[in-house]
Amino acid sequence: MTQRAGTLLGISWISLAIVGVAILVFGVIVTVVPTSSNSSYLQAIGVAAIGMGVFGILITTIAYRRRERWAWLALWYYPVFWTAHLVGGLPPGKDHVHQIVFIVLSLVGLLLPVREFFPRRGAPGPTTS
Repeated sequence: MTQRAGTLLGISWISLAIVGVAILVFGVIVTVVPTSSNSSYLQAIGVAAIGMGVFGILITTIAYRRRERWAWLALWYYPVFWTAHLVGGLPPGKDHVHQIVFIVLSLVGLLLPVREFFPRRGAPGPTTS
């Protein structure tokens, strides 16, 4: 692996990990902090977000860093999820700046090292195990 490829992969997995940690933190806050309206519904959303954040962090820090192609494909969930929230005007929050930030971070994380996961013909490919 070249120094440039290693740097791009480092930037990309950290970008994706930031998105996963943010989702995890959101889930913990929504689950723990009591609210006056629809408390059990919000707690259920929080628990789901905790799971999504944990899975995203694990996929990013283990399989993605190993250059496993399935992890690259699975993590496309992030930009799709956040784009759907932006276009649909969905929560969390009324300002949608965080959604744009997460879309950009996830796209950076997925597109910067694309040659690591899909090398040119004749070049060594990603691990498949």
